[in-house]
Amino acid sequence: MGLSWHTDSDGEYVVGDKLLAITEQEALAYHDAANELYEMYEKAAEYVIENELFELLDIPKSLIQSIKNSFKNERDNHLYSRFDLSGGIDGTPIKLIEFNADTPTMLLESSLIQLLMLKSNSLEDKKQFNNIYESIGKKIKSISKSKSAEYSRFLFSCISGIEEELNTTKLLQKIAQDEGLLTEFSYLEDTYLDDKHDFMFKLYPWEEMESFEESQNISMLNPSYTLLYQSKGMLAILYKLFPDSPYLLETSFKPIKKKYVKKRMFGREGANIDIVDERGEVLTSTEGIYDEYKAIYQEYTPFVKDEENSYYQAGVFYSDGACGLGFRKGAEILDNMSKFVGHVIL
Repeated sequence: MGLSWHTDSDGEYVVGDKLLAITEQEALAYHDAANELYEMYEKAAEYVIENELFELLDIPKSLIQSIKNSFKNERDNHLYSRFDLSGGIDGTPIKLIEFNADTPTMLLESSLIQLLMLKSNSLEDKKQFNNIYESIGKKIKSISKSKSAEYSRFLFSCISGIEEELNTTKLLQKIAQDEGLLTEFSYLEDTYLDDKHDFMFKLYPWEEMESFEESQNISMLNPSYTLLYQSKGMLAILYKLFPDSPYLLETSFKPIKKKYVKKRMFGREGANIDIVDERGEVLTSTEGIYDEYKAIYQEYTPFVKDEENSYYQAGVFYSDGACGLGFRKGAEILDNMSKFVGHVIL
């Protein structure tokens, strides 16, 4: 398909050439976990807003009012997101690692490429947990109707120079076009907000848009309240509110008395992570550019590992409900060089 946004350090392409076999029961368990977790996130967001806990989650002050407004008025405009989960295979418990609610990647690989992988492996008659393309199409059509506009106008945007983000943004634009919506594309640095569009999707982190000035006429996708969901501080809020949930790991704003993973609130791609044992000794760590953000401390849980010592993390996409599954494999701390792995239900 001409995709070449990066290869691993060993020269292999980002998409693996094998499929991971799971059972229908395992696929259903991932589906149910994502749906339940999303409901928990909505309740946790209400708690954060009611108790003004924005500083605790490292939310920029300039975005607080926008977050409140969008959560109140645009609750149904969350286009898509991705839960990262450990476990779920061979009887291992499903645990929430984090929630990519604002700018999730792996969309093209999960929605389309792994379907083609069924054909390339002569498995056309087999199923996948994968209704991502159709679900996002249905959701964006619903969002369009929220403004009572027969032909809503959508602007899709990302920054230039990052091929993966361009592929993701163009795919979302294509999904909208398939639903009969009017669309345009422009790079974010060339974009000026005016009355020309009803909705704008931007594949750019909200926490880096502190100087953003809202337009009264254009609605943003994903809305600014998804920054609450994106903050890893929500993992500690969730554990406080739902300590008995089977999907949650003990998480705190202070170090805990067990093996834990230290993460930054808005860290990405496995950067600035420490794995620390019960004695406080750092076992593994990664460098990065996110030291400026506050930290959270999440109970360590092992990823599923294969015979080649590769670790697997599940990614469940959500668009008005859990709608698709894909996997990443790599080192114990999964970074930007981890590989996408498709699946098949056997």
